Amino acid sequence: MLMGMLAAGGLPSFADDVRMADEDNPNGYYEFEEVKKLERTTDRSWLGDARGKALKVISFLLQYLPDTYHYKIIFVNRDLAEVLASQKKMLERRGEDRDKIDDEEMARLFEAHLQKVRGNLTNRTNCDVLYVEHRETLNAPEKVANEINDFLGNHLNVQAMTQVVDQELYRNRV
Repeated sequence: MLMGMLAAGGLPSFADDVRMADEDNPNGYYEFEEVKKLERTTDRSWLGDARGKALKVISFLLQYLPDTYHYKIIFVNRDLAEVLASQKKMLERRGEDRDKIDDEEMARLFEAHLQKVRGNLTNRTNCDVLYVEHRETLNAPEKVANEINDFLGNHLNVQAMTQVVDQELYRNRV
C-alpha cells in the first residue's frame, strides 16, 4: 500500500517487477530482487541507481544498508496479530507451512526483532525515519499522506496518494 501511495504521489519506484501481483497482493509488490541479497553480498553498487526513488526493504534487511548513503525511511507499524494472520493466509494459499512456532511465540520474537531494528535506526546518523501506523493509513489516508509528503520534502501529490488506499484490501483485521 505504501509503495503504491508513493508511486501515485509522484515518487518513482525502484522495482524490477519480478514478483508479480497475485491474490495476496493484487496491486503488486514493488520489489527489487537485489534487496533480498543485502545480507549475503557486499555488492551494493545498485543502490546508487535507487537514489531519489522509493525502495522497499523489509525490516530485517535495513541493518545491511551501507553507511555510504543517507536514507529517508518510512517504517510501517502494523498490529502483529494482523501480520501473522496475513502471513498464515499467504502461506496456506501457496501450500506452504510456517515453522511450528505458535502465534504467541512468533509475535514475541517479531516484537523483539522490531525493538532491535528501531534501536539500530535510532543510532544511525545516516537514517531519518518516519513511523506510520498501518491502520491509521487506512483510516486517515490524507493525514498520513501529508505526514509522508512533509517528511519527503513536500513535492508529492497528496490527493493521488490517498486514492490508492483501498479498504477492501484490508482483509486481516484484529
